[in-house]
Amino acid sequence: MEIKVQGERWFPSEDSFAQEMEKLWGNWYVDSEVGTLRAVLMRRPGKEIEGITAENYAEYRFRAPINPEKARQQQDNLADIYRAHGVEVHYVENQRIDRPNAMYMRDLMFMTPEGAIVCRPAFPARRGEEKAVAQALANLGVPIIKTINGDGYFEGACAMWVDRETVIIGTSSRANEAGARQVEAELRNIGVTNIIRTQIPYGSIHLDGYMNIVDKKKILVFPWHMTYDCAKELLDRGFKILEAGNIKEVKQGMALNIVAIEPGKVVMPAGNPETKEILENEGIKVIEVEMDEIMNGWGSLHCMTVFLRRDPIAKY
Repeated sequence: MEIKVQGERWFPSEDSFAQEMEKLWGNWYVDSEVGTLRAVLMRRPGKEIEGITAENYAEYRFRAPINPEKARQQQDNLADIYRAHGVEVHYVENQRIDRPNAMYMRDLMFMTPEGAIVCRPAFPARRGEEKAVAQALANLGVPIIKTINGDGYFEGACAMWVDRETVIIGTSSRANEAGARQVEAELRNIGVTNIIRTQIPYGSIHLDGYMNIVDKKKILVFPWHMTYDCAKELLDRGFKILEAGNIKEVKQGMALNIVAIEPGKVVMPAGNPETKEILENEGIKVIEVEMDEIMNGWGSLHCMTVFLRRDPIAKY
């Protein structure tokens, strides 16, 4: 008599997504702002910035008209610095030609240890840029673990890694509570246990306008915009707060809009000598790059750079 076995007769793998990530998707990982930088995503300014003129620049929230060729050259110089330090530079292609802000990639996604959170810009003239970013991520094989939806809006520069378990999330004109809750939920889903919530002041739109981590336990800030609660959380975690007080350098020179190549080594916009001195006095190595044309769009080198892979912070 034949006995028929019921059921599917197999069992699912119990391996986590993180355990399978590199094998199935590739080596994409970010859990800090300072772990050695290995891969970035950028948008080389295309036709979209050729229509910015003296008549329409304010419509796109530029502070002045922009010279497309000079802007491209300045970004190319930054990309060359990355490559000279062993960083893979990837680009977003097929961007809309009516989106001149698209080079400021930091706003469009936030990278995690398990993939990208694709953001939803607050500024109507930027919405739709994220579609080309999602296409670029798919082409590279970077998992998209969340896309901000519903009535939420959130830009990637409103979040900042402190360590694998800790992320700062700011709300502002560029990130509402609905968007922040979506980001927080996804981060908690992948093991982030400490969320430092902070308000981004009216005079700034993103966290990187007034603070940036420059070494394992050092953060450079514009003290008049940093909230006490956020500062206290970082002090309690052993951070040393470096204060940049030159308002002209911080606001006009975007002196805090910097990228760490590795712990204690940063790239920063040229023309900010006081802020550079603060960093160097703390043993931080500084590489300067001209960004004056890029800054006509109210962004700088950190705004243009999405981290796709950094060495895990636990390595240090």
